[in-house]
Amino acid sequence: MDTREPIAPLIDALRAEMAKQDAPRGVEKELMQAFARQFPQTPWYRGLALRRWALAGGLSTAVTAVTVFSLLLHNPRLAVDPDARSRPLISRDGGGLFIALESPERIEQEPAPRMVETEVSRSSLAPLGVPLTPENAGDTVRAEMLLGADGQPLAVRLTSLN
Repeated sequence: MDTREPIAPLIDALRAEMAKQDAPRGVEKELMQAFARQFPQTPWYRGLALRRWALAGGLSTAVTAVTVFSLLLHNPRLAVDPDARSRPLISRDGGGLFIALESPERIEQEPAPRMVETEVSRSSLAPLGVPLTPENAGDTVRAEMLLGADGQPLAVRLTSLN
């Protein structure tokens, strides 16, 4: 046996009571005035300045992006040497990974480069993409470095990453 009362008559009674409720005259007007005092409208000219700055920022960002993109498409150094685009900056040579630290033109112009075997800390190779974890941060990696006549490294070949 169901002891619950049907809900429809209760809702009808609630509607009838709510219809009798009416706010006194002037309450809405006073509420609107209090709201206007608490949240004043900003003048139209202040919103215009914000829109101008947003438009100027958006346009300057777009111009910068187009400029950078066009400079990437038209690189004058690569236009002089058409074979420079086909030469990779990273290549495999004898099982080791060769990474150019300078531009290919700088490496080619070096009159007397020399190779030096060395051990390089793994943490200093992290910017080149060598995996670095807390466990192997203190380890060293065997590498061969191509040095210029002034002693500056031009390229590095990682011979063991173990």
